[in-house]
Amino acid sequence: MGYRALTTLVLVTHFAYLAYVVLGGFLAWRWPRAIWPHLAAAAWGLVAISMPTICPLTWAEDWSRQRAGESGLTQGFVDRYIEGVLYPAQYTAALQALAAATVAVSWAGFVLRWRARRRAGTPERKSAGSSQGAATV
Repeated sequence: MGYRALTTLVLVTHFAYLAYVVLGGFLAWRWPRAIWPHLAAAAWGLVAISMPTICPLTWAEDWSRQRAGESGLTQGFVDRYIEGVLYPAQYTAALQALAAATVAVSWAGFVLRWRARRRAGTPERKSAGSSQGAATV
């Protein structure tokens, strides 16, 4: 029972990670420091689709499935749960391009908002003790 629950947790985490890779850049529009973990996540996503690598989450799913007495995985996460399930396999390249475009738009929006803040002189983070801004001396 425990390994099946772990498998489910890994699957939920994997879906959340994919959503974060595609949409996480928009979080940086509100919280500028969020761009750094998103850059790392997007870089790993690019490596995972462009090079033969084993994703740690796919490995964890395979491991937990085998411990639960199920057969091991013969495909990666996207091949098994996304491609051909959520969309026809023939649209893979188009959807990868759409995901890349979404990430690019989120990053472009982040840069534009960051530049606007810099021009306006708005600090990235207000001081902890001041809710109305700093007094001039």
